[in-house]
Amino acid sequence: MARLASDYRAVRSVTRSLAAALSPEDQMVQSCPEASPVKWHQAHTTWFFETFLLRPFLVNYKPFHEEFRRLFNSYYNSLGVQISGKPLRACLSRPRLDEILAYRAHVDEAMETLLSARIGDEAARLLLLGLHHEQQHQELLLTDIKHAFFQSPLHPAYELAPLAAQTSVPVSDLAWHKFNGGLVEIGLTPSARNALEFCFDNETPRHRVYLEPFLLANRAVTCREYLDFLADDAYSRPEFWLSEGWDAVNTQGWEAPLYWERDTTDETGWRVFTLRGWHSLGGLLDTPVCHVSHFEADAFARWRGCRLPTEAEWEFAAYGRTVHGNLLDSGRLHPAKPHGRGLEQLFGDCWEWTSSAYCAYPGFQPLPGPLGEYNGKFMSGQMVLRGGSCATPASHVRAAYRNFFHPATRWQFSGLRLASSVSSSNQPWLPPCRP
Repeated sequence: MARLASDYRAVRSVTRSLAAALSPEDQMVQSCPEASPVKWHQAHTTWFFETFLLRPFLVNYKPFHEEFRRLFNSYYNSLGVQISGKPLRACLSRPRLDEILAYRAHVDEAMETLLSARIGDEAARLLLLGLHHEQQHQELLLTDIKHAFFQSPLHPAYELAPLAAQTSVPVSDLAWHKFNGGLVEIGLTPSARNALEFCFDNETPRHRVYLEPFLLANRAVTCREYLDFLADDAYSRPEFWLSEGWDAVNTQGWEAPLYWERDTTDETGWRVFTLRGWHSLGGLLDTPVCHVSHFEADAFARWRGCRLPTEAEWEFAAYGRTVHGNLLDSGRLHPAKPHGRGLEQLFGDCWEWTSSAYCAYPGFQPLPGPLGEYNGKFMSGQMVLRGGSCATPASHVRAAYRNFFHPATRWQFSGLRLASSVSSSNQPWLPPCRP
């Protein structure tokens, strides 16, 4: 149990460090319905440990405040009605931030007591779920505060140090990797005997799928390549867009990725808002394009004469590869240039949209009890993303990890990688295939 106690302290410490530079006023802001205030992220992750570990497993545990049981419940309907819906979380000026921090300290102290004893497998699995749940909220904390700062007329920077230049990094040419496909296995089936082996229920069970031969690009699509898409007036050409995507372009006024703003002083005509403030797009041209919706990713792929990979193709290509890349641990907080050889950027930089709808794997069984609401009930109207981003903790992601959002979502670090069926790989505008 020493490892679990150490992991608990480490994860909680990361959350504290991510919020440390933010004022109480910063932590109150909720700039869009999809986001949550930083203060709420800190309270809700604490609520999770109190609700699913301390209340059922720690004898004589005294809750910090009984009202918090309802106040910081997110969407677990089986635990009772929530006090306020997600769009109203910014109204929670009380409890004050110092009370939330005291709540975190109270729960941390009780968790130390719980972890000082030998806990059973059920509690260990719940603790791991709580840790990965908090890591999800660490990423959300960053994407939410980025959106909040972008909406502010002052456009403050989350991190004051400027974005490190990568002028000396050679950029990988776009190339293709061929996969023969066939009958393959994806997903995970954790061992019932190993309580420390973790995955989310939506990654299970491991099962077989048949893949036709396919090509996968060696890296993510760059801002330079996406700028060509804009230059071809693609946002006003309906032939590239899914119907709902075309509606979104017109009703929401999309003309470029989120956080791109026109700037006549830049050679490209654009500047980009980052967690480190405004940055010239000219200095980011060879970094992965990010903050695009599934609709934009799909439209770009169609414009290019390609498609998005299925989630099974993506996982098959990534299976067995070490999780390494520009993740939260690097501290960059923005996508970086590709610079290696082979299949790169599978982990980190940007979540990559796939063409797969988020649905249950064959034989899927949600977790028992209230935690069955964690993933399964969202299997409608969402698309799958793979690979993690520059805001994802490295210990949180793996090849089988299934992220999911509505196809119009743009506030996450979401990008794309091109794929193609082998039979259509001879189109003249595609790069030459490299096996």
